[in-house]
Amino acid sequence: MINEDIRDAEIRLIDSDGTQLGIMPSSKALGLASGKNMDLVKIAPLAKPPVCKIMDYGKHMFELSKKEKEARRNQKIVTVKEIWLKPAIEEHDFNFKVKNAHKFLKDGDKVKVSVRFRGRELNYTSAGIEMLKKFAEIVSEDGSVERAPKMEGRSMTMILNSKAAAASK
Repeated sequence: MINEDIRDAEIRLIDSDGTQLGIMPSSKALGLASGKNMDLVKIAPLAKPPVCKIMDYGKHMFELSKKEKEARRNQKIVTVKEIWLKPAIEEHDFNFKVKNAHKFLKDGDKVKVSVRFRGRELNYTSAGIEMLKKFAEIVSEDGSVERAPKMEGRSMTMILNSKAAAASK
């Protein structure tokens, strides 16, 4: 709440330089703020009496938005790329998937590697574990295992984290 929106009878007032001016009627505080060509802003509405501060509200909001934009600019968005394998995958197909994983990890993305089991393949989940371990070993120069192989329904998944992204933190 700013200026005339403040309806409280008495408020505790803080000056623009941070000094306490004490408890006074809100009309007097509004007069002091307008005398300095500034705004009266309620900063602690739940306090008894509410705390208001004399400040340039437009400048304050501009600085807040500037800080927010700077924080948004500095954050790194991590995407998770998913690679699907089958227990009976050919060597060339497996190497192609490994090449894609290398590319994703170098870009700083996480990689979720899944082995999808169909029908009777569910009886041979140990082959899926071996395949995921082999996959992790091959891409170990670019990424490390964040989550070990784990069954989730009819598929087994493992998450690899990029070493490039971990080094930049």
